[in-house]
Amino acid sequence: MLLFLSQEAEARPRPGAAAVGLGPAPGMAVCGEAVGAGSLPSELVVHIFSFLAGPDRLRASAACSHWRECLFYPALWPRLRLSLRVAPAERPRLDFLMRKCGWFVRELRVQFAADNYPGGGGGAGGVCEGAAAAAEGETPLCPRWLDLLRTYLELVLCVLSSVRNNRNLQKLSLFGDISILQQHGSISNTYLSKVDPDGKKIKQIQQLFEEILGNSRQLKWLSCGFMLQIVTPTSLSSLSNPIANTMEHLSLLDNHIPGNTTLITAVELERFVNLRSLALDFCDFTAEMARVLADSNHVPLHRLSLLVHKISIMHKSLENMPEDENWKALTRNSTNLRVYIMAFDIKSDDMLRILKPSIPLERIHFDSYITCVSGAVVDLISRQYDKFLTHFILMNDVIDMSGFPDLSDNRNEDPLVLLAWRCTRLSLLAVHGYTVWAHNLIAIARLRGSDLKVLEVTEESIDFDQGELADQDVDPVHNLIEQVSLGLGRPWHAVMDIELLSVFTEPTRHFYREMQSFSEGI
Repeated sequence: MLLFLSQEAEARPRPGAAAVGLGPAPGMAVCGEAVGAGSLPSELVVHIFSFLAGPDRLRASAACSHWRECLFYPALWPRLRLSLRVAPAERPRLDFLMRKCGWFVRELRVQFAADNYPGGGGGAGGVCEGAAAAAEGETPLCPRWLDLLRTYLELVLCVLSSVRNNRNLQKLSLFGDISILQQHGSISNTYLSKVDPDGKKIKQIQQLFEEILGNSRQLKWLSCGFMLQIVTPTSLSSLSNPIANTMEHLSLLDNHIPGNTTLITAVELERFVNLRSLALDFCDFTAEMARVLADSNHVPLHRLSLLVHKISIMHKSLENMPEDENWKALTRNSTNLRVYIMAFDIKSDDMLRILKPSIPLERIHFDSYITCVSGAVVDLISRQYDKFLTHFILMNDVIDMSGFPDLSDNRNEDPLVLLAWRCTRLSLLAVHGYTVWAHNLIAIARLRGSDLKVLEVTEESIDFDQGELADQDVDPVHNLIEQVSLGLGRPWHAVMDIELLSVFTEPTRHFYREMQSFSEGI
């Protein structure tokens, strides 16, 4: 790296040098001659580092001890974004980095990614034998899950303890990708009782989180998603009124909260008068909350992200959700409000209750392992939200020997084609696990054309009419690719593997990532 910088400096001519054939100016020392890299002023080294990406900074800091000391100058690390594997090997590296940067970093984003679930499934189905036994109150427990939870708690403690006294913190975002444990609540409680028998670590984590909120002086963005038992219903009370009054983004998501407990109440929300974006579990977003946000004392809300999850509906109620008049009042105060909803394993009847006409719905994502979306729901969405809808995602991993569900079954028009026709702002359509007829896919491409920036359909979801298959003169697959490409005005291919879908991630991880970008896009 030092050699590269020296070569670049020598290759860049000084003004007029080429015309008169001048060499280096008198008295100017070239790096490597009279003055070494270690003699450069710290301010200059920091200025050089400011032009380099993180990995290049690390390599450049190996030039000498002086450069290494300049590596963690606060101005170089205003933002720290970490994706941590829940593995013991991460602890020493994390401890070093947080010790260096935790006390001054202004934006901290941490994702705890458990990428190797016990049982090898990597998703909701990856349950080892010990875990299944634990769910029934039996033994033995799965050692890998015990290690996963133990390591997770240690990493969380390391992060929180490092920023507890950071008064410069402006953005704090924490995401815990351990949804397999949260989806099996009794299992995670069983394992927690073994890893943290007296609950001291959990209490310490909750206390540290409250200390961070209590010590904050500049916090404007607070986002906590699916962090196992880190946020409690009393956490936000640690925020001082001046900080709560100036908070611009708040997201509190946790499907592990027992019973009817919510992380924020309408009374607590009254303090957040400057909120511009909000993300909550749908069951926690009540009619009273909508009334609070519609009050003229609050600045207009621009982004609202809601997660409708089967677990929360099982333990909570939809009776307190906003009615259409509440949405109308909210949009009168927040004329630019846009809503993003992700529905995970929700019955169509519940969705028909949830989807009020006055919701300014811009994005909706259906993901399911158990239930499927009905054509009636898709038709309702296309009729009610034609002025707003830009993103529509249908994901289905239900295993059914009879094949994928067909939304156009017994209908004159396919609901997805009607969606493309009515929703003129549609820019993203992704489908997996539902039958999409080839001729309908061509129609969608022609209707939306180049405005449809993303059209992702898995190959296994596409079906052909018998007439197309019987025509020996035309290759149906080649014809589909050609016609869709012509409609979109760019080359197009079906997605060969579901894992190649840009939207294919574990559902909560995808929702959290999209919610972040959605909220930042104000």
